[in-house]
Amino acid sequence: MLPIIVLSISGIVTLFLGFLKSRWILMPLTLLFILAAIVGVLLDKNGISPYAGAFPTMLSTDNVSIAFSGIILLAALFIVPLSRYYANQENAQPAEYYAILLFSLVGALMMTSYENLIMLFVGLEILSISMYILTGSDKDNLRSGEAALKYFLMGSFATGILLFGVALVYGATGGFDLHMIANYVRHSGNISPMLYLGLSIMLIGILFKLSIAPFHFWTPDVYDGAPSVFTAFMSTIVKTAGFAALYKILSVSFSDLYGFWWVCLAITTIATLIIGNITAVYQTSFKRMLAYSSISHAGYLLMAVTTFNAYSQKAIIFYSLAYALSTITAFGVLIIVEQTANDKYEAFNGLGKKAPLLAFVNTVAMCSLAGMPLTAGFIGKFFVFTSAADNDMVWIMVVAILMSAVGFYYYFRVIIAMYMRPAVETDADTQVVIPGIYRTVLMLATLLTILFGLAPDLLTSLF
Repeated sequence: MLPIIVLSISGIVTLFLGFLKSRWILMPLTLLFILAAIVGVLLDKNGISPYAGAFPTMLSTDNVSIAFSGIILLAALFIVPLSRYYANQENAQPAEYYAILLFSLVGALMMTSYENLIMLFVGLEILSISMYILTGSDKDNLRSGEAALKYFLMGSFATGILLFGVALVYGATGGFDLHMIANYVRHSGNISPMLYLGLSIMLIGILFKLSIAPFHFWTPDVYDGAPSVFTAFMSTIVKTAGFAALYKILSVSFSDLYGFWWVCLAITTIATLIIGNITAVYQTSFKRMLAYSSISHAGYLLMAVTTFNAYSQKAIIFYSLAYALSTITAFGVLIIVEQTANDKYEAFNGLGKKAPLLAFVNTVAMCSLAGMPLTAGFIGKFFVFTSAADNDMVWIMVVAILMSAVGFYYYFRVIIAMYMRPAVETDADTQVVIPGIYRTVLMLATLLTILFGLAPDLLTSLF
C-alpha cells in the first residue's frame, strides 16, 4: 500500500513541476520517487509500513505481490533514464510523460496486490489509459497516432469484455472478493454455468492485454508506432503486471476449476509460441521483431501458468525479471541506434566496431532472450520447462523447445549484423554517442542478466 501512496503523490508533484522552466530536474526526481517506492516495498515486506495491513479486502501484501512489485519498479528505474532523448525534444512535455509513467506504475502495483475484482479493474484501467496516452505522445509521427487509436479501440473492447465476465462471476457467486469466489467454488455442490462463462470471458479480456494469440493482432503495430522508450515500458512492466494479475486470480479463486481452464490456456499457449516465433523470423525491423518476440515470451510465461504446480510461481517471477532486463537492454540499444539510423536490421551492421559496448550488451540481451546458458533467460526457460515436465505436459514442452530453436535464428540475426556485416559506407564514419546515463543502465542490466544466470539463487531465495 505504501508504494501506491508514494507514487500517487509523486505523480501529482511531477505535474506541478512542469511549470518550472528547467527540465533537467524532472528525470532525477522521477528516479528518486521510484526509489522511494522501492523502499516502500521493502517496508511492506518487513511489516514496518503503517499501511501494510490497510484495506485488506481490497489490497494485500504477500511475498508474491512484493516480488512482482519489485520487478515492476526495478524495470521502471531502468526505463526512465532511457527517455532522455525523447524528453529533450523541443515539443516534448517531460513533466506530463513522467507523471503519467508514475501513475501507470500505481495501476501496475494494484494489479499485483488486488484482493477484489473491482480493484483489478481499477488498476488495469489506470495502467491501460496511461499507455494509450503515451503511445500517441509523439504527435509529429503519424504511426504513433495510428498506434494510439488502434490500442485505444482494441483495449476498450477488451475492457468491456473483461467487465462482462466480472459481472457474470458476480452474478454466480454474489461477490467480488477473491476469497469469497474461491469459497463458492470450493463448497458449492452445483456450480452455476454462469461462473464458467464469466471465467472464460474474463480470461479473454486479460489474455488480450497480455498479447496472447489469437488476441495478439494489435501488438506489432502498437509497439512499432509508439516511441521506443514507451514500447519498452509496455513490453516489460505491462506484461509483468498482467501475468501477476492472471496468476493471482487463477491461483486464489479458481484453482479448484483447474480441469476447466487449463485446456484453454494450453491451446492458446501453443498458438502464441508458434505465431510469435514464426512471424518474428521474417521481420525486417528490429523493433517489430521485438514486438513478436514479446508475444512469444508471453507464451512461455503462459506455459508456466498453465502447468500450475509448485514450480509455476518461481518460474513466472524469475522469467519476468530475466525477460524485463534483456528487453530493456535491447530497447536501450535501439534508442541509441535510432538517433543516427533507423530500426532496420541493417542499422546494426558493423556496430561491433563502431560501438563495442553497445554490441556487447545487445549480444548478451539477445542470448538471454534466446535462452542461451550463463544468462538469466536460460534459467528462466529452465524453470518454465521444469514446471511443464513436473506436470507431464511433454507435448507443450516439445513445441516450446522447437520454437526456442526458431528464436535462435532471429536473435542471432542481430548478432551477425553487428559483428559480421560491414557498416553501410555512408554510416561507416558516423559517431555513435552513448550518454553516460545510458551506459550505466545498459551495463547494470547486462550485469544482472549474467549474475542471475550464474547464481539464480540470489533471486529465488527472496521468494
